[in-house]
Amino acid sequence: MPRRGDYRSDFPLAQPRQEEEPKRIGLRQVAVADGRGEKSLVVVDPAAFKCATLAGELADEWVELVEAMDYKVGNTRQYRNTIRDFCEFVDVEVPRPRTATLAHAEPDLHVAVTEWVKGLPTSYAAGSRVPATHAGQLRQLIKRRIEHPDRPVVGHLNGWVKGALGIRRGQTEELDEFTRVEKMALVKAAWADLVAVDARIKEGWALAERGVDPAVGGWLEPANLLWAIAHDAWSTWEIARRLPRQAEWPPSLTSYLPASTPAGLVRQMLLGALVRQLFLHNMDLHCFRILLMAATGRASEEVTGLDEKDIEFGPKSVMIDFTKNRADAEPRRSYGIDSALSQATLHSASPRLDPADLVRRLLELNRPLAWRQGLDPVPLFLRASVVNSGVLQIKPFLGHLQNAKFITWLDLHNVTVGQPRDIRRLRKSGKVEKAIAFKGRVSDIADDHSEETFHGHYAHGTTLRVLAGNVITAAQERWFTQALEGPLVLTEEAVESLDEPEVPAALGLSAQEIDDLRSGQLDMGVSGCKNPRQSPYGKPGQLCPVAPLRCFECRNALILPSNLPQMLLFADWLERLQTRLTPRHFDAFWEQSRKNLMAALAARSDAEIAQARQQIIDDELTLQLPLSAHVEFES
Repeated sequence: MPRRGDYRSDFPLAQPRQEEEPKRIGLRQVAVADGRGEKSLVVVDPAAFKCATLAGELADEWVELVEAMDYKVGNTRQYRNTIRDFCEFVDVEVPRPRTATLAHAEPDLHVAVTEWVKGLPTSYAAGSRVPATHAGQLRQLIKRRIEHPDRPVVGHLNGWVKGALGIRRGQTEELDEFTRVEKMALVKAAWADLVAVDARIKEGWALAERGVDPAVGGWLEPANLLWAIAHDAWSTWEIARRLPRQAEWPPSLTSYLPASTPAGLVRQMLLGALVRQLFLHNMDLHCFRILLMAATGRASEEVTGLDEKDIEFGPKSVMIDFTKNRADAEPRRSYGIDSALSQATLHSASPRLDPADLVRRLLELNRPLAWRQGLDPVPLFLRASVVNSGVLQIKPFLGHLQNAKFITWLDLHNVTVGQPRDIRRLRKSGKVEKAIAFKGRVSDIADDHSEETFHGHYAHGTTLRVLAGNVITAAQERWFTQALEGPLVLTEEAVESLDEPEVPAALGLSAQEIDDLRSGQLDMGVSGCKNPRQSPYGKPGQLCPVAPLRCFECRNALILPSNLPQMLLFADWLERLQTRLTPRHFDAFWEQSRKNLMAALAARSDAEIAQARQQIIDDELTLQLPLSAHVEFES
């Protein structure tokens, strides 16, 4: 019987790579998972430095920290590089480096640490975050050693650990989002690619079902080779060995070869093309990633990290558990299932952004690969390829795989977007759309991370302009509305014209109300009032509860020349009030009243104002305010 396929994998459950034990004594090593699912060995050799004792102390803390925090290979290597950089500095700059240790006061490592930190920015570009990262990681290692009861740390390092880092954090250049047109082009091209991929794989499996064992039906029939690969009857490596030379291949087989195939890679390229007839390739997964990111608004790593255990289908919805590595969070989100969509054909008129449909397709396409690899649950993003002259390789999707990157996909499908051509900008596009939909309410926009994270990573570029525009528009509408609803200022000529028949009607006043206004019965203190029992600040029929404090913001107010003394007293009161309130509080509650009041006073001549001031002195006039105003602001 033919043996099962020979596979290489990045998954530790399948075939973890065996690392050789280091032969040198004193090495500190830690095995961590890399981005492809394999275990990588990261090593620090203290003997490589003159300050071997110091390097060993830091390496001990590094090993324990990596194991405790379950760091991936990236963070692990960053800490390793920090140790190397600092120890190389100590070897050159510290007298007698061979005696350097955290447990002794001589040589003084506090001086070495501060000098090393000060010199870090000179080795990197302006604004780089790497110097602060190195300094922070060294402080973390020393802090762990200080907290250990059996590992003494002397000198002034304890103060540095508790104090300032001594270096700026740096900054990164934030990515702006794709424009609306760019995003639409991306989604349209991704949907067209998905249609083509689905059709290709369906055609491949249909052809495989018509084939037989190539040992019986022949090794030159594409259907037989697809049958062998689909049923795992022969490994791709064994098929490559049994294929005759290319000159004997029929046209039906050579048609699978890409154009300009190098002579030495003919068998590998053929088998790669046959495998792509049955399984997803790394390039195929870009379209699924784009559509899922656009449909869910999630980041690339959240989408590509999904597997079957994160998906829960209901009768009318699908629940997806996303994992956000940087935030160490697992937000859940429910998406509705369109029953009409689930039964629709792929050849639709427009792209369909349905997370449930996309997830279901990925699970169906990747179950055969997961079965071959013994993976449970099924990862959503798996890829198959043929390497090393015929070995079938099953691995997770890799966004930066050589010759199968996002930018390669863009070029292949003639999608033009602005620089930089980075998939992360698609996530930013979703945030901008949400900012527009929620009119800048950060509490609603930052629904899958903190508001601080939103301000740091998303509130810039177009997003910031949207937020600022909404704030400005809202402020303008508020002031314009209040200005339009302000008081009506009447001059002496306007008061005299009240006797004319058409003027009262234009002001919405009756003859009786004109008489009451002139006699002072409608006087509310700083102004008259058209109807004190129809106040916009109170219930209908209730006497105005805010007069005279809000008369200058009320549409019912009528400012008469006789009100000028009280207006001046009210202006003086507002000026004193401004000195007792915070600017923010005063502007929020009194700025519009003062603005309207100053506009009314500006319509008066200097002589009128001087005469009103003298009247205040002669008649000993005072501002009549309700008791609540004195209680709130005068006490």
